[in-house]
Amino acid sequence: MMDVVKTFNEINVYGPSGREDLTREAIKKIASQFTKDIKTDAMGNLICRMEGKEGGKKVMFSAHMDSIGLIATVIEDGGYIRFGKVGGISPYNIVSQPVVFANGTKGFVGVNEDVDWSKLSLEDMFIDIGAKDKADAEKQVKAGDMAVYVAPTYTTSGGFIVGPYLDDRICCVAQLMAMEQLAAQNDMPENDAYFVFTVQEEVGMRGAKPAGYAVDPDYFVVCDVTHTDDLPKSNHHCSSKPGKGGAIKVMDGSVIAHPQVVKMLEDLAKKNKIGYQMDVLKFGGTDAGAVHVTRAGVPSSGVSISIRNCHRPQEVASIYDVEETAKLLAAFAGKKF
Repeated sequence: MMDVVKTFNEINVYGPSGREDLTREAIKKIASQFTKDIKTDAMGNLICRMEGKEGGKKVMFSAHMDSIGLIATVIEDGGYIRFGKVGGISPYNIVSQPVVFANGTKGFVGVNEDVDWSKLSLEDMFIDIGAKDKADAEKQVKAGDMAVYVAPTYTTSGGFIVGPYLDDRICCVAQLMAMEQLAAQNDMPENDAYFVFTVQEEVGMRGAKPAGYAVDPDYFVVCDVTHTDDLPKSNHHCSSKPGKGGAIKVMDGSVIAHPQVVKMLEDLAKKNKIGYQMDVLKFGGTDAGAVHVTRAGVPSSGVSISIRNCHRPQEVASIYDVEETAKLLAAFAGKKF
């Protein structure tokens, strides 16, 4: 059985939105153990098909493989690099954060000397790579280069994994585990199962749109992270908590899940004794927001993994939730409709 932490470390490589090549190759290397029907589309989405029985439905699953990041915009005379954001980033979460560019150049996020901390913005910040001056910096970084967080990954005694970019590489792990479970069965699954690893979700679910159009599924189940309701003084913007199982998506800011698909997932969880909870999120969005309105519409829901510290350098998830999510995805792929 696939190890959650080991697999996460194997695929959690450089891959901000629009630059997912290394992540895609790492995922493809593992996925190819379970199916040979693997394609990369024009956008860079990785589409892995596991053939089902004749007469089965076409079921699509999706986890995005891109991460948020920082993009260099201007290199100043002193060698400091001004930057913009790729995806949702709060300036307060990245002060002094170590980062690395694709070519291995490392630095950290600094802040202007005269900053008003009550009004901190990305315009007050820069990346310091230790360059002597502008010319020295330009030998290492140019405008348009992207950087990602550098942070350790570790596990806690309580069964949690902590690290950067669990959003959404931990869900990529869950999909790979579901593929492993289907491949281990003596017979092919009831349905054609498409496990898609999408690009550019963090900048507007851009990869999922053409992938959903191309696959044209009968049902769609997204696997993405969701926020947690277990922090002190929670405002209850969401319903799920780490350690309670995979969270069946009811709603987020991009989709109201199809009640039939929600019920099917819940019934499967109960029947197979899979740990689950419900995912009601008042904001945010996932690939379901793009896929459920493709072509003539696709009945859609999702199985989410609840994480703490979303979009911060150290996100936190329950290993149990990853395992239960994988079981539920595999069960849906094997359901006889």
